[in-house]
Amino acid sequence: MQSPLADRLRPHTLDEVCGQQHLLAPGRVFRKTIESGRVPSMIFYGPSGVGKTTVARIIAENSGMRLHRLNGTSAGTADIKSVMAEIGTFQSSNGLLLYLDEIQYLNKKQQQSLLECIEDGSITLIASTTENPYFYIYNALLSRATVFEFKPLTPADVRTGLCNAIRKIEQADQVKIEASDEALELLSTACGGDMRKALGSLEFAVAGAAEKDGVRTLTKEDIKQVAQRSSQHYDKSDDMHYDSISALQKSIRGSDPDAAVHYLARILESGDMLSACRRLLVIASEDVGLAYPQAIAITKACVDSALQLGMPEARIPLADAAVLLATAPKSNSAYNAINAAISDLRRGKTGPIPRQLQNKHFDGEDAEQKGQNYLYPHSYPNHWVEQQYLPDALKNTRYYEYGENKTEQAAKAYWEKIKSR
Repeated sequence: MQSPLADRLRPHTLDEVCGQQHLLAPGRVFRKTIESGRVPSMIFYGPSGVGKTTVARIIAENSGMRLHRLNGTSAGTADIKSVMAEIGTFQSSNGLLLYLDEIQYLNKKQQQSLLECIEDGSITLIASTTENPYFYIYNALLSRATVFEFKPLTPADVRTGLCNAIRKIEQADQVKIEASDEALELLSTACGGDMRKALGSLEFAVAGAAEKDGVRTLTKEDIKQVAQRSSQHYDKSDDMHYDSISALQKSIRGSDPDAAVHYLARILESGDMLSACRRLLVIASEDVGLAYPQAIAITKACVDSALQLGMPEARIPLADAAVLLATAPKSNSAYNAINAAISDLRRGKTGPIPRQLQNKHFDGEDAEQKGQNYLYPHSYPNHWVEQQYLPDALKNTRYYEYGENKTEQAAKAYWEKIKSR
């Protein structure tokens, strides 16, 4: 059985690795440390297909240490104990190196079982994860290893890898492969920075390419039929999901409609329309708020339309909402006000509801104050009368501050005029 192209063409030296030059370029601390022969415990964090496993294998194979490979999706406590059982044996005389892929799938107890061995240096750990290690990896383990972030490959990085792969396929299969610039450009961008995905698509395209006089020609149309969608680094439960949702809200908050529709498109293309709907509703109240209150109702109408229409038509009202919110004036005054009020409550700063606001219309014999004494504002000029609403412990506390936008300043001017009379 032939292994996948990505596995057959896996680099064997750091110089052959495409991308990650912030770590692997000559003179970088990471590279100098690895080349020094001293391998510390490390955690590699980044999306799939960007070289984490490849770099870990290169380090392991050149370390001279006894190498064990485990995958967090299938490894159990017994597997970890089996590795630890070799500590101090003849096989581990040069040290033990454990390469643990997808470490986030190990539970807390399994991760804790490695602590003592890593602490005393009897095991060197190189772990990789596609999830944020600060959320998924036990803190005590993080403190014993250095985290390095691996970034998505650029189209130029991927293209370099594809050209290298084509040359190696030609040598192995004794065939000439001609790939147009348009085909390579499309494949380099369509993989979303995932070299494994790009090589898988290339292998499929080469196998099905038309051959004439010993030459296989790859066209743009061939690549279109096999290229996978670049957005699918995204999963509803992974970091990219939360990053995309965060980027959507921050782009709208920053009044950038172009970025807003870009991130909306990424979310919708991943098949996660519901998250887009929920986030737009939040943004309407949190970031636009009282500067343009109608945006809340308009966004709700757009979301309702999207839910009734379904994809692909749902993209249209959701884009309307995203652009409207991005270009609307902004205010977080109500957001700040409710947060401040909740903060006081959680700190115990509260008190009895004033008698005039209570839902009582009679007085018991034990009532110190007779009569509710509530003043009905609609019975007074301009529908307002001065009376205390906050509890005594919070009297004169200010939670809400009028925003600088036109709508809230108009409300401020109105009430200052009324209340000053």
